Formats: sequence, C-alpha cells, structure tokens
Amino acid sequence: MIVDNFVDYVKLSVSSGKGGRGSTHLRREKYIPKGGPDGGDGGSGGHIILRGNSNFWTLLHFKYKKHIKADHGGAGSGQHKKGAEGSDVYLDVPLGTIVRDPETMEALFEIKDNDEEQILMRGGMGGRGNDHFKTSTNQSPRYAQPGIPGEEAWRILELKVLADVGLVGFPNVGKSTLLASITAAKPEIADYEFTTLTPNLGIVSYRNDRSFVMADIPGIIEHAHLGKGLGLRFLRHIERNSVLLFTIPADSKDIHDEYRVLLNELKMYNPELLDKQRLLAITKSDLADEELREGMAEDLPDIPHIFISSITTEGLTPLKDMVWKAIENQ
Repeated sequence: MIVDNFVDYVKLSVSSGKGGRGSTHLRREKYIPKGGPDGGDGGSGGHIILRGNSNFWTLLHFKYKKHIKADHGGAGSGQHKKGAEGSDVYLDVPLGTIVRDPETMEALFEIKDNDEEQILMRGGMGGRGNDHFKTSTNQSPRYAQPGIPGEEAWRILELKVLADVGLVGFPNVGKSTLLASITAAKPEIADYEFTTLTPNLGIVSYRNDRSFVMADIPGIIEHAHLGKGLGLRFLRHIERNSVLLFTIPADSKDIHDEYRVLLNELKMYNPELLDKQRLLAITKSDLADEELREGMAEDLPDIPHIFISSITTEGLTPLKDMVWKAIENQ
C-alpha cells in the first residue's frame, strides 16, 4: 500500500467570524409607549477548529483550498432576542499535524490524538444589547456594543509522518528499493540523489497475519539540521517513528563514519531522537563477498545490524524479524 499525492505542508489564510452587533431596540407597545430598552445581544462569530482524524494520512485536501472563513454572528433584536451564532468550521487533519506562525515559525500546537480539537482562530464575541446599559439616570440608553472582530492570519500546517519504523540514510542508498521489496509500495527509484522528495508509507506483512508500517523518508545529508538539502522537511518526520532503521550501502567508503554523521544530524535537530531504538541494515550487500563482510563487521556501530540485498532478497526475512522485535520492545 502507498499513499499517493502525499502533501505534508500547506499554508492557509484563516479567518474566524465577527461577533454580531447588539440591538438598540426600545420596547414600544400600544399600552406601553415607554417600555424601556429590550435590545438583545449579538451572536458570537464562528471559530475555526482543527480536529484530529486518525483516518487521514495527508494534508492533500487543503492543497487547493487556501482561504478558509467562518460565519459571522447575527445581530441582536428586540424582545431581548440574541443574534444567531456563527457556525464553526472544523478542519480534519492527520495526527501529527503541527501549526506554525509563518512570521516566527513558532510551533503553536500539535494535534496528537483522534478527535482532539484545538481552536485555530477564535470567533469574535457578540456585542451586548442596550438593556445592559440601563442605569438609574438613563432608563432608555440608545446605544449598544458592536461585535468584536474575528481573528485573521496565515498559518502553516506541517505533518509529521506516523510509522512504526523509519528508514534513515543518505540519498541513493537503497531505501526506496528496500521499501518496494518488502511492501506493495511503489516509490520512485532512480540512480540520483533526492529521488524521494516526500515520504512513502508501506505496510510490511509479517508472520501470523501481523504487519507494521515502514516510512521511506527523503534522504538526509550533512548539516540537514540547518536546513541544507531537504533538511528540516526530512527530520520532522523522524520524530513520529518508533524504530529508526539506518540504511548504509555495503560499498560505502566508511560505514562507521556515515552512521556517525547521520546520528549527529538527528542529535542536532532533536536530542530526544537518540532515545529511539536504532537498527542498521547494510544495503546492496550483493556487492560484497563473505570475506569483505567479515572485515566490515569488525568495525560496525554497536547496534543490531544485518546485511541485506533488495535485489536478491537476501536477508529480508531476518530483517523483518529484527524490526518486529524492536517494535515490540518499544
């Protein structure tokens, strides 16, 4: 399975509703010519509310809808009738959606749970009618409050992909080929850097009808935590993976050094990422004979590792076993 048309970043113009004005109505009936003020309050403007939806995997539904507005509140009227409330607008988003202020890039909040609701833009309160302003010296006030304006701003929505295991590695090390080999996902595969520009999700079938989700994430490069290459766009997706599977090819000049660079980028972005379970897959192992593998094994990072080849399928079943064990430990 693969998520098509994956969108993990959108910028929206959002406007909540203005509060309705209060009424200045004075009660005038046939036998009560001076009945006093009976103006009702204005209705509140509608909120714009983000709501977590575990059935959503992407922000694609916002791709062509950049301007979102809630309804204004209705004006109050005589006989203390309150104006209609402006309807709230609910925006369903995937779990792991972060809201940012585009001016400061500050993270305002994150939607983490299904049905969790957070107000993105708060509607304005309705104005009070003239009945609230009656005093002993002014029995018939002819003024009322206007409604309070709603809020209007641009907001960025960013999505952090949720997966059981995330593939961590430099560009063009075989991550996409691995995902295509053990899932039904069909990521683009080519012999150049940054083939993967957005995350691909695949469901890995395991023993006894069990399964887990694997994410092929855009390749990392040195200084990615500073925004170099695909930079932060890659790193934010790592945060929601339970297990990190480092992928380094057998023809690498220095496997240990590549691992050190990758680990340092995670640490510089968010030190808490180092608390996640780490595994190592030496990809393209069909290029290395047994003697060469034995030599490499003496200088590998001190984490569980395995030699695999997505082309010959060598090691893929033991890899699933290793990943499943790590997921259960988490």
